[in-house]
Amino acid sequence: MHKYIHPLQQQHVAQRAKVSRHPVEQDTFKDVLSAVQEVKISKHAKQRMVERNISLDDSVLDKLTNKMNEAKQKGVTDAVVVMDDISFVVSTKNNTIITALNQEEASNQIFTNINGTIIL
Repeated sequence: MHKYIHPLQQQHVAQRAKVSRHPVEQDTFKDVLSAVQEVKISKHAKQRMVERNISLDDSVLDKLTNKMNEAKQKGVTDAVVVMDDISFVVSTKNNTIITALNQEEASNQIFTNINGTIIL
């Protein structure tokens, strides 16, 4: 033992060297965070939903949240969500509904800056 190293310090260093450094597959913080974030509705989207009598119940909002998380994992940042009678433009990057359209309005629109489509 070296005279400048205290015996307890040597023991601690030896124990640390024995610890296995095998990589353990775990969800990254980003994955966990994206899974727990709820979808936000922008002020613009809320206004459009009121004007167009569009409402979302909890089950649809849950499906939308799950599909947005799946799309985000596949690299989609902005998407159109197509449902039976409603369409939404969403940002998966921000977990936000940007705007809402009813079916007849959506059929007359051209969606730009979209890199994915989600069909519910």
